[in-house]
Amino acid sequence: MALVGLSCTSQNTGEGGSAPMFANLGNDLTYNEAKALPLEHADIDRNNLHEVYFAGGCFWGVDAYFSLVPGVADTVSGYANGTTENPTYQEVCRGNTGFAETVRVRYDPSAVSLETLVGQYFGLVDPLSENRQGNDVGTQYRTGVYYTDEADRSALEKAFESEEANVGQNLAVELEPLANFYEAEEYHQDYLDKNPTGYCHIGFSGLKAFADDAGGKGSLDPTRYQKLDDPALRYQLTKEQYDVTQNAGTERAYTGAYHDNHEQGIYVDVATGEPLFSSADKFDSGTGWPSFTKPIDPDVVVKREDGSYGMNRTEVSSRVGDSHLGHVFTDGPADKGGLRYCINSASLRFVPLADMDAEGYGDLKPLVEDAG
Repeated sequence: MALVGLSCTSQNTGEGGSAPMFANLGNDLTYNEAKALPLEHADIDRNNLHEVYFAGGCFWGVDAYFSLVPGVADTVSGYANGTTENPTYQEVCRGNTGFAETVRVRYDPSAVSLETLVGQYFGLVDPLSENRQGNDVGTQYRTGVYYTDEADRSALEKAFESEEANVGQNLAVELEPLANFYEAEEYHQDYLDKNPTGYCHIGFSGLKAFADDAGGKGSLDPTRYQKLDDPALRYQLTKEQYDVTQNAGTERAYTGAYHDNHEQGIYVDVATGEPLFSSADKFDSGTGWPSFTKPIDPDVVVKREDGSYGMNRTEVSSRVGDSHLGHVFTDGPADKGGLRYCINSASLRFVPLADMDAEGYGDLKPLVEDAG
């Protein structure tokens, strides 16, 4: 974030003068495009408002994002958990006040849950980056979730544990009680409304989860997902995930994260988030790879003839991301159609049933719950 005459982003490049790739640089859906989405209406009881504070780098985009979430009453940009009183933007930019650019989100929990809000937050930030988001560097751009009600801590801890399991590393995101919060100057409030072409380091595609789905496709609507360009994919994916999904590689049997996973939930494309398989259709094939009798919907996968390695097989790829998933064979359970979708764990990300609402897949819960 930068204002004329200020130098908050004077350290916004790495060695060699180029910033490292950050997956959510606002290229997938702009704020103006997000405002045009047919977002669901939520009735808000202003006598039942709770609050949570999100530090996610530059507060301009974070503020704009949460202002559009149905169930959110209002958002305010400010400075949290610092060591001085009444800080100015210029003082915070110096990086020695301890403050983090933070957005206060007031919401009605009967309209939108805290878990949903935190799930959206983790979709906006790079949770592994310390003191850096997008092109902004400094302790004032650190990530954190701050709370004022101790009763919220348990739900927040569970959300953090789930995100940590998803990324497979310790998070660089703070989880702390709110020590103090000062509203930022008026010109920072609703900044992207006042400056439509202003800098924003985040993408707004996550808001599609709140779109009123007149077409009935819900989270299976392919327009909700987008394949990132190659540099972004290399940044987002592990080396094995990239090799499997982009180079049609194959993980070794019994080494993947999901071959023996028995938890209820759905499996989505690790590269795009598009839903692919349900735990209800998963079975133990004894092969060492996750196996399914069918995809969550026939249209989410693409089949191609594969003659590599002197074999005649049918390759399975994802619809939107064109990620290589594995192959489909005709030796599956006869009473369930006879097919076996043999899929690499590295091409998937598992979303537990308990997290499906927060991550925007709540409409698919019946496909998981009906099985048991």
